[in-house]
Amino acid sequence: MGKVIAVALPKGGVGKTTTAVNLAASFALAGKHTLLLDADAFGASAIALGVTGEKIRGGLFDVFNCTHSLKQVIHRTELPFLDLVPSNVRSIPMEERMLQMAENRTILRQALLDVRPLYDFLVIDTPPYLRGMTTNALTASDSVIIPVRTGHFSFDAVNKLLRFLESMKQTANLSIEVEGLLLTMHEQRTKAGEMTVQEISSRFGSYLFKTIIPKNSLLAESTFYGKPAVSVNEHSAGARAYHALAEEILSRSQKVEHPTVSQAQSA
Repeated sequence: MGKVIAVALPKGGVGKTTTAVNLAASFALAGKHTLLLDADAFGASAIALGVTGEKIRGGLFDVFNCTHSLKQVIHRTELPFLDLVPSNVRSIPMEERMLQMAENRTILRQALLDVRPLYDFLVIDTPPYLRGMTTNALTASDSVIIPVRTGHFSFDAVNKLLRFLESMKQTANLSIEVEGLLLTMHEQRTKAGEMTVQEISSRFGSYLFKTIIPKNSLLAESTFYGKPAVSVNEHSAGARAYHALAEEILSRSQKVEHPTVSQAQSA
């Protein structure tokens, strides 16, 4: 049964899509069968993988609208072990309809039942808010990665998410765990970088990933190539960091018990 990991934070500009795409691609390059689900109406994950326009035959909108099964909207990518389910929300009315349908927070969890046995990992990219699609993603997930941008203090958003997760554990998903907090867009040898590391370490301690994602131009440029950065140049600083993150998660999955939501909140 594949492990479902959501990448979530109710704040934009922290690297959720970059993390979801490159982590999923890193799992795939490690030989793990991986499915990336784009739960953000903007559809950035599909763009980052070059699955756009006529290449999109269906997506999560169709699944939530009960016209397609999840299996029917899985798209192959250029990476042999990486598949994609795009968002395919193409208009404001469709986005509004999607938000209405997503009020049923168990739709995605039910839809995943048929495909989880086919994959080692299922990674969900979420929008920068909690309700609707993010709630669906968290209800369906085994764990959540929380990206925090260096120098862009998002601690209020982190606390908000942790409180929300604790509430979800009481009602919708008893087993969801914090996979870890991930520092992104980190600039070494800067005061802002040092302050962010110190602050997040003091607040969340062992819940912080050892891996830190550096600020790296290729992570942004790769979107224009329609490929994840780890495929464009595996030797770049950003690609190496996401490979290290995948290895850290694989190691944790085998050896280490994840921190619970309540433990992360009290850290």
